[in-house]
Amino acid sequence: MKPFVIKNATVVNEGKIFVANVYVSGEFIEDITEPGVIKEGFEIFDANGLYLLPGVIDDQVHFRDPGLTYKADIFTESKAAVAGGVTSFMDMPNTVPNTLTQKLLEEKYSEASKKSLANYSFYMGASNDNLEEIVKTDPRKVCGIKVFMGSSTGNMLVDDDEVLEEIFKKAPTLVATHCEDEDTIKKNTKIFKEKYGDDAPARIHPLIRSAKACYLSSSKAVKLAKKHNTRLHVLHLSTAIETELFDNTIPLEEKRITAEVCVHHLWFSDRSYDNKGNFIKWNPAVKTESDRKALLKALLDDRLDVVATDHAPHTLEEKQRPYFKAPSGGPMVQHSLQAMLEFYQGGEISLEKTVEKMCHNPARLFRIEKRGFIRKGYFADLVLVEFDKLFTVEKSNILYKCGWSPLEGAIFNSIIVATFVNGNKVYHKGVFDENVKGKRLTFDR
Repeated sequence: MKPFVIKNATVVNEGKIFVANVYVSGEFIEDITEPGVIKEGFEIFDANGLYLLPGVIDDQVHFRDPGLTYKADIFTESKAAVAGGVTSFMDMPNTVPNTLTQKLLEEKYSEASKKSLANYSFYMGASNDNLEEIVKTDPRKVCGIKVFMGSSTGNMLVDDDEVLEEIFKKAPTLVATHCEDEDTIKKNTKIFKEKYGDDAPARIHPLIRSAKACYLSSSKAVKLAKKHNTRLHVLHLSTAIETELFDNTIPLEEKRITAEVCVHHLWFSDRSYDNKGNFIKWNPAVKTESDRKALLKALLDDRLDVVATDHAPHTLEEKQRPYFKAPSGGPMVQHSLQAMLEFYQGGEISLEKTVEKMCHNPARLFRIEKRGFIRKGYFADLVLVEFDKLFTVEKSNILYKCGWSPLEGAIFNSIIVATFVNGNKVYHKGVFDENVKGKRLTFDR
């Protein structure tokens, strides 16, 4: 792509908002200058009145590739991602087959290099019997080790305490955990199945996958991490009580234990089940309004470090099954930035803080090389946003392969105008350049 300049953009970066010209040459940001005379040899992209953000980095998605591609695949979901301003993603190992060997992990990277419009990384999966494969993981080339301390598909529930100890002791890189106590969930499920049978309403989901189940598991993970000095990242917190496990008194770069919150746990509460039903059935469950507010508070005061999506598509037919037969998870990656910008426009979070939690902090937390910021010499992963433009989520503009969204009917007061990945204009006003492919993320570890 010819060198270009994004002219007169309102840049949001590293706690500041200012108007600037951002020069891009090849894959990288070449210069950032005050508005004024434009250097020769650069094509001009006029961004007057638009906001320029670093590309969003989503540290938790399920793109279902390989093995579950009737729900989603790397191409379709990365396309939806870039339309939503997400330029990098980290994908989970509970595919078919489960990503439990280094060979299977590298096969996923190979597929992504051919299919993904966004930058990518893949977690190495953990099970009760693959420690030898886990310890081979290269910290510079792989985002982390994923440990399901609650039910998952295939052979990925790690419920052997001795194995957990060994993983936390020997993991060569960041350990990311899904924390829900399996015994508590099984007991609660039995109670509600006996009460409701096949007619169970979705609103029982947070009672089955309860705050107690979450806290028992999250606190166990934190205890193990402190014991072994593990670099722990706890995914998708959903309760107020769990936020008390995390520290905001030290800089993120020095934290050994970090945590994220997902957009749906900030957007929905248990008040939403009667209207949305299984479409907001996630694990961990969407919980009370007081939990939702506590999560937002913990995000603002830095006990929670990043915002992600846990993007996890299922077909419409699957989600319309009776509660106990409907799978958990939903698609969010196309609309995560716009949803968070609604909180900004509603005065609940600053624009600078939104960028910190969705762009800067994932890069800091995972130590991603040369991404997450608008800086000279960094990859030109950039997003242009226009405010005060209405966007209604509806089937005609949903890009997920599954064709639905739990946010259908939501009206956003912003639009994503353009997304640049490694200096390439991959998305602009509804038009994609599908020939451009993202790059494998690398890590400074």
